[in-house]
Amino acid sequence: MAESAESSKDYFVTTVNEDRATICWGCGLRLLLPTHAPVFKCGWCGAITSQNVNKPETKCLWGRRWQDRCFVTILSVFMLFLICGGVWAVHWFVFSVSYTFGIFHYILTAILAATTVSTFSLSAFRCAGTPPTVLWGSYPVVGKGDLENYTFCHYCVKPKSPRAHHCRSCGTCVLDMDHHCPFIGNCVGAANHRHFIAFLFSAVFSTIYISFLSAYAGLHIWPPVKYRSLGHLNGSGRDLAIRAFKEVMLALVSSAVQLSARGLILVYLFVSSVSLQIGLSVLLWQQLCYIYEGKTYLSHLSSQGSGGDHIEEKGCQNIFRFFGCPYSIFRYLPTLRNSPKRHTK
Repeated sequence: MAESAESSKDYFVTTVNEDRATICWGCGLRLLLPTHAPVFKCGWCGAITSQNVNKPETKCLWGRRWQDRCFVTILSVFMLFLICGGVWAVHWFVFSVSYTFGIFHYILTAILAATTVSTFSLSAFRCAGTPPTVLWGSYPVVGKGDLENYTFCHYCVKPKSPRAHHCRSCGTCVLDMDHHCPFIGNCVGAANHRHFIAFLFSAVFSTIYISFLSAYAGLHIWPPVKYRSLGHLNGSGRDLAIRAFKEVMLALVSSAVQLSARGLILVYLFVSSVSLQIGLSVLLWQQLCYIYEGKTYLSHLSSQGSGGDHIEEKGCQNIFRFFGCPYSIFRYLPTLRNSPKRHTK
């Protein structure tokens, strides 16, 4: 019986093609790949390897950094001009209203200026977020699943976690990277994302205050507007509206020529603050929407590219968690869950 059982066994001997065998970068084990597999995942450590890797290009890195530094310098000078120019332009006006209003104006200006400059500095000069350091490269050191869904960054020559993204402008991997902002010359990531949102809030409030104060002060020093033939316009419909608009604009330009240097600075402060206010408000709203959805800008793009298979839980608890509020208050906040729709017949 033993001989018949032994003779019934079939043994197959085959050769392994060297093109199908490779070494896992995460644990160093030799892997047998399917035919023509551009991306594979190690069954032991969970690391993901892509064989279609482009050669890293770092020759333009210095140019990007120089461009970012120029943007930071220009923005710093512009903020300094808004603060100093605004204080000088409305100094006479705030104290002409009342002494109390003047003191209140200077206190509020100091608070807004200090908050905006400090949050801008933290966003621009603080590290955006360093990915955690992990052991890799050797089988005895790397345990099972220690590098789950990790990829290898050929720019930094080290493992990259699923939550990290390599920024070619900064030349490093950033944890929970949202985007690279050229105006702060830095990436927005896990370490400085709160400071960036605080900077946007402070900048929006500051531009609102500057626009209202410069407009109110400018109306008091604006020369009288003299219309030449506004009361003698004839016609109807569209032609009359166009001629009236031209007459009003001509009168405003004629009176603006008579403005003093203080008045011209007030006009510039109003136009620039309103423009910044619109742009920063749109950016702030977009950022808050991503935080509400539990995503970053890059994760939003990747979810769109993958068809939105991975659905995050939306809700106000994401915003409170982002700003570091205690978890105990989450139970009292409304949540929006993506539940399947039910149809009744």
